[in-house]
Amino acid sequence: MTIRAALAAAAARLVSAAHDAHTARWDAELLLRFVAQRDRAWLLAHHDDVLTVAQQAAYEALIERRLRHEPVQYIIGEQEFYGLGLHVTPAVLIPRPETEHLVEAVLARVPNDHPLHIADVGTGSGAIAIALAHALPLAQLDALDLSVAALEVAQRNARRHGLDGRMRFLHSDLLAAVQGKSFDCIVSNPPYVPATEVLEPQVVQWEPHSALFAGSEGLDIYQRLLPQARALLRRGGLFAIEIGAGQQPAIEALFRQDAAWTTPEFLPDLQGIARVAIARAR
Repeated sequence: MTIRAALAAAAARLVSAAHDAHTARWDAELLLRFVAQRDRAWLLAHHDDVLTVAQQAAYEALIERRLRHEPVQYIIGEQEFYGLGLHVTPAVLIPRPETEHLVEAVLARVPNDHPLHIADVGTGSGAIAIALAHALPLAQLDALDLSVAALEVAQRNARRHGLDGRMRFLHSDLLAAVQGKSFDCIVSNPPYVPATEVLEPQVVQWEPHSALFAGSEGLDIYQRLLPQARALLRRGGLFAIEIGAGQQPAIEALFRQDAAWTTPEFLPDLQGIARVAIARAR
């Protein structure tokens, strides 16, 4: 079977299983690139090449997994975030493009020319912490997570990019493991999905629920994290969090309950949805 025929057949099978047509074609390409260990330019230039029997069998197996709504990122074990390749497994939430706005917001507000102590709460794959460590060569990062399996993934990713020498990986319920420390910046993309929200099969069936859901309104982690973060931030220290669609009023109210926070700033994602909340410790 040629590459062209294999791609067409795979995309058609995915569409017949209720996958979006554009996404189906992209997934089919990505999985075939993984099998062939080639980039997209090569694939497009070799549509008439014939797959080996082994390649065809491997490709069929991957398409079968995708038909069961397993995310492509878990199938190939890889996701790019802020220009950095990251290993991902079902132990961690797949890093989303919108979370890059959180990284950008922090980098726009902290200096890159002197030492900083930064905590990433609920680090998961380590995406945020690693992106910040990569961009801030003088920063020391504490990456915290309640999941030991997630911390192992994060450590692997830090080693991959040569950043593990400036990072600590701590098993912790929120900031419990760093009580008594002080930070210039605390950042987090915590669970914020309301328990009753209906998610796509590839999310709810595969990604860790502990990294998704946070009580009936999606606010449980924020309610615990804000006072903990305030206690550990130096005066003027930056607190930056990702929030869910429609949560701005509730998050703003949480900040305003404590006069030790400055008035929070909310930043939109590319869809215009308030996605990042930022405040400083007074």
